[in-house]
Amino acid sequence: MNYQNIIFSLEGGIARVTLNRPDRLNSFTAEMHLELRDALVRTRDEGARVLLLTGAGRGFCAGQDLSERNVMSGSDPVDLGYTIETYYRPLVLSLRALEMPVICAVNGVAAGAGASIALACDLVLAARSASFIQAFCKLGLVPDAGGTWVLPRLVGTARAMGLAMLGDKLSAEQAEAWGLIWKCVDDDKLIAEAEKLAIHFSTAPTKGLARTKQALYASSGNTLEQQLDLERASQQELGFGHDYGEGVAAFMEKRSPNFRGD
Repeated sequence: MNYQNIIFSLEGGIARVTLNRPDRLNSFTAEMHLELRDALVRTRDEGARVLLLTGAGRGFCAGQDLSERNVMSGSDPVDLGYTIETYYRPLVLSLRALEMPVICAVNGVAAGAGASIALACDLVLAARSASFIQAFCKLGLVPDAGGTWVLPRLVGTARAMGLAMLGDKLSAEQAEAWGLIWKCVDDDKLIAEAEKLAIHFSTAPTKGLARTKQALYASSGNTLEQQLDLERASQQELGFGHDYGEGVAAFMEKRSPNFRGD
């Protein structure tokens, strides 16, 4: 696919995706969705061990491009349920299903579905000038792209209600303080910090990290007994893999491990 709305590269185990509609604050169109879907398939299938997602220009993503409502709804009048089912649902599920760490570097405003997509990633870094806005209430809508699922899990019901029902801008510093994101960093250090994480994960025990994120995401819906069963199954699988043996050998030999990701 010839990408027009994103920039994609895959090198040294690191897949990098940049949303690239800076004149529209990287808001989503049908074409951008399809390009990103293709890039995620390539990330999954072509040997990546980590994904780094960011945006071009002064914003990460302003959510849906409202000028494309009719195009993406598949009908007139607009059918937003079709839009969610056809575009946003597969995008969020694909991000969560990647068996590798997914880093999001939020370089500016993340609004509406743009905020939900950022928060669907595993580790979120944000520039100090960045902000998160649940803009749906200003349009008479519900936070979508998983927003109503992820917000209360990250910040609790009371704060999720305030963010979703008021639509106030949340600064990156406050987002870090509330536990919405992993870290807030100075603007001029954002990409360097994100790249540092990506390089680290490109040589990390990828399958072990994949099972870790799967277990953490499953925990809120599991009983303790179910979670213990999941942990046992994961450890049993990983214990037969190369990286566990290599990790133990490296520890005993006092050297750096050479993880293959399996």
